[in-house]
Amino acid sequence: MKLVSIVSGCYNEEDNLEELVRRVRDVMTAMLQYDYEMIIIDNASTDGSPRILRQLALEDKRIKVIFNARNFGHVRSPYYALMQAKGDAVIFLASDLQDPPEMFPQFLEKWEAGSKAVVAVKEQSEETALFFLVRRAYYKIISRLSDNAVIQNFTGFGLYDHRIIEICRELCDPYPYFRGMISDIGLPVATIPFRQPLRKRGITKGNFYILYDLAMLGITNHSKVPLRLAAMLGFIMSILSLLVAVVYFIYKLLFWYNLTVGIAPLVIGLFLFSSVQLFFIGILGEYIGSIHTQVMHRPLVVEKERINF
Repeated sequence: MKLVSIVSGCYNEEDNLEELVRRVRDVMTAMLQYDYEMIIIDNASTDGSPRILRQLALEDKRIKVIFNARNFGHVRSPYYALMQAKGDAVIFLASDLQDPPEMFPQFLEKWEAGSKAVVAVKEQSEETALFFLVRRAYYKIISRLSDNAVIQNFTGFGLYDHRIIEICRELCDPYPYFRGMISDIGLPVATIPFRQPLRKRGITKGNFYILYDLAMLGITNHSKVPLRLAAMLGFIMSILSLLVAVVYFIYKLLFWYNLTVGIAPLVIGLFLFSSVQLFFIGILGEYIGSIHTQVMHRPLVVEKERINF
């Protein structure tokens, strides 16, 4: 029997864990041709999640739990759990029930047909229309900027062949953008559209900082376009400024007593160039921060405890 590893990250999801495990169990036990394990990594939850996870692991030895020593963030913790999976295929889903386990049979069918990755593409969502449009716009920008075509509206929910997991282990990336790595690896990817439901219980952990961090991680890990754009724009604006200065000088010589220019153009120009400089200094800082993270090469997480491994 082929082993399927089901991986999920958890942070303060006490209201959803029992239903998540039940729905995964119902789906997997109906497919008798597969054995499965479920790995849940708890990112130092402060609610009742650790207690519930211990009880679930006690009742079912196929449920394996990792407790982190502290909160290692939304990027490193789930990725570390993926690296612990030993299955022939690895399925990742969020623990907030917005990734429906009922899609597993579709994933496995396409995997058996030869796809090394089968990913769920969020073509529709029950979230706020404005928020959904902003997400779609972001993925389009990333796709345009990236050296390789990034899968649009892909959140990480999907199935990955063990070969992809092995390649990710060899990369040893201390702060990976997993969604982009799937495109970079280049193995065949199948997509399945789905409508993402609203969160039923609990509050979302995706605050502005987390979304911004993911956005900048996607750009800095997969594109040099912003850096080159800064260089080109700086060159163009310097030429433009020189031309304006020459024209102004000639115009002043021709109309010495009639040309009066107030302080407004000076102030406007100063603020324009200062804001452009600050914007691209910020972009440069994001790339330097990414390099710093890679150089430090800290572990993805530090475990406090693991159960049923």
